Amino acid sequence: MEGFGWIMSIILGAIAGWIAEKIMKTDTGLLMNIIIGIIGALVGNFIFDMLIGTSAEGSIIGQLIVAVIGACLLIWIVRMVRGRA
Repeated sequence: MEGFGWIMSIILGAIAGWIAEKIMKTDTGLLMNIIIGIIGALVGNFIFDMLIGTSAEGSIIGQLIVAVIGACLLIWIVRMVRGRA
């Protein structure tokens, strides 16, 4: 979440984690949603940068979408590793 302050990153991470939690039908708490959302944003930005050559830096809505996609992907990967898919 480059370009955003710590507080905005935490807020966007919480929102992205909560949305990913609803999409993937998991049950995690607020702290885990924040962690999943922030790590999801890092994963999403990395993937978008590799595939497209750019990320959604600077745009709050674009960054939220990238973070949700990254968080869903992160939840899916954890499920695959745990064998609960």
